[in-house]
Amino acid sequence: MCGIAGIFHLETAKPVDPVRLRKMTDSLVHRGPDSSGIWTAPGVGLGHRRLAIIDPDGGQQPMMTADEAQIISFNGMIYNFREVRSELEALGHVFATTCDTEVILYAWRQWGPDCLKRLNGMFAFAIYDQRDRTMFLARDRLGVKPLFYAPVSDGSVLFGSELKALLANPLLRREPEIRAVDDYLAFGYVPDQTSLLKGVKKLPAGSYLLLRHGKPEPDPVRYWDLDFSQRSKASASDLEEELLALMQEAVGSRMISDVPLGAFLSGGVDSSAVVALMAEQTRHPVKTCTIGFDQASLDETAYAQVIAERFQTDHRSRVVAADDFGLIDVLADHFDEPFADGSALPTYRVCELAREKVTVALSGDGADEAFAGYRRHVFHNAEERVRALLPQSFRGPALGWLGRMWPKADWAPRPLRAKATLLSLSRSGAEGYSEAVGVTTPQGRWAIYSDEMQRHLDGYQGEERMISLMEAAPARNGLDQAQYADMKMWLPGDILTKTDRTSMAVSLEAREPLLDYRLMEFAAKLPVKYRVRGGTGKYLLKKSMERYLPQDILYRPKMGFVTPLAQWFRGPLADEARNIASAGALGRMGWFDSKSLSKAAEDHIAGRSDNSRLLWQLLMLDRSLKKLFSL
Repeated sequence: MCGIAGIFHLETAKPVDPVRLRKMTDSLVHRGPDSSGIWTAPGVGLGHRRLAIIDPDGGQQPMMTADEAQIISFNGMIYNFREVRSELEALGHVFATTCDTEVILYAWRQWGPDCLKRLNGMFAFAIYDQRDRTMFLARDRLGVKPLFYAPVSDGSVLFGSELKALLANPLLRREPEIRAVDDYLAFGYVPDQTSLLKGVKKLPAGSYLLLRHGKPEPDPVRYWDLDFSQRSKASASDLEEELLALMQEAVGSRMISDVPLGAFLSGGVDSSAVVALMAEQTRHPVKTCTIGFDQASLDETAYAQVIAERFQTDHRSRVVAADDFGLIDVLADHFDEPFADGSALPTYRVCELAREKVTVALSGDGADEAFAGYRRHVFHNAEERVRALLPQSFRGPALGWLGRMWPKADWAPRPLRAKATLLSLSRSGAEGYSEAVGVTTPQGRWAIYSDEMQRHLDGYQGEERMISLMEAAPARNGLDQAQYADMKMWLPGDILTKTDRTSMAVSLEAREPLLDYRLMEFAAKLPVKYRVRGGTGKYLLKKSMERYLPQDILYRPKMGFVTPLAQWFRGPLADEARNIASAGALGRMGWFDSKSLSKAAEDHIAGRSDNSRLLWQLLMLDRSLKKLFSL
């Protein structure tokens, strides 16, 4: 994997300062420790940090075509580059290397923006074409690889793989985007549709941007989208075989590497499926690794060991302490913007473990979003059936009143915890799902904001972003809408950001075969009964893997990486919780009511309520603000 950075002048071809470009590029050294390079010309500069995976000796960047007409800086991997190369060679193009970077260059030369439709991979790249003086920025279909950009005062556009590349340029304005604060508190991450820094943008997944000298900055162009409005009419057995063939192809294509390769193995369905299909396609033991916890209720290493033994992998496991909160500042530095998914800590640790033996690791990310594998998908599908039976005119007042009256009982058995369900059913499907996938409610956030913050927000709620996505989704029903919104917002904003930043922090390339766009398109056409059945999600995926995996792996309850935040804030992080209200960056920004934050901290520490997720969000926001605004 690599890091890219660049400067492009829109108005006049002013000289690009190579020192500034070098600083932007060097801020990404963790993404590419093997080599670096910069290239400048009037009005343009490209920088690159390289983690050598394919053709280590011949793939130096920025890379030029033989006649120096096109120059590229590329982050990612094109899995079908050999097939595209053969097509280009048949059209007369001659290659000097065996790497995928050069294939992108000549694909652009041959087809222009349409080259993206031929590329199957994870990527963010910039191509400067000296023939017509254009800069082409592109991001892969699902948003596996990030790309930030921002216009600055001298008329140029800065861009880079991470926000820190832009921060390294002194012309970047550092002013907070207030609405992004509410977005972050709503969901636990800053969505791709915004940034915590005003003026900074993230190129949307499946989109490109074509910049021209002498022209204003255009809007991104979307070249790919998921369509949930169609339904496959194939039989269950045919769908199962088609799914398995797609998964085998996706896994096999991601095993191409000129450096050591392995896989993350949690013992869950998705990572176990990836390892099973890897083992099927290699003569050598697959290198796998697992992180365990010294707290039994959080530990999945026994399940991972079952899979390791079944497929005779070269397996390593490491146990970390459940109070492994020493990474807080490390994570804040690598994520730049605030990121409150607690599973980032163990994800960093498993990447760290993998990097000791391999440079590339395959993960199981993406299957839950594509095949409706989250519990919230199952609940939402059930709630949508109720909404179809009861009109909104009844649900709104009746179930809303009942939900407000129902006691909040997080301690009670699940059937008695009906408050959230009743309140959700009183709303539209999009409104209910947007809060189900969130961390804090609009009312909860409003209660802790200062009067000044409330005036700035002027009624804005972060949930509006997800509601808009669901309402505009190419979909047939509520489950389609929820999955579409997850693909557009949750997946790139949370899951893929987490994997990208934690893997790149240790210079590890992570690949996600279950995010192959052909798999995504197949899954989007599945009838609901092949996604959710009998109170469980990923029905067809699990059925297709029954020939590989044991039942107690396929059908056990989903765990995932769990971080014991509640215990931390009642123990070693109690003082941090208390200080959030008055000390640090949060207090200086004036966004929150200090008395409300103090009460939230003390209520949690005393055990009167569980405010751990809110406290974690505030702690990570505080750390990020210190970095972004030098507070």
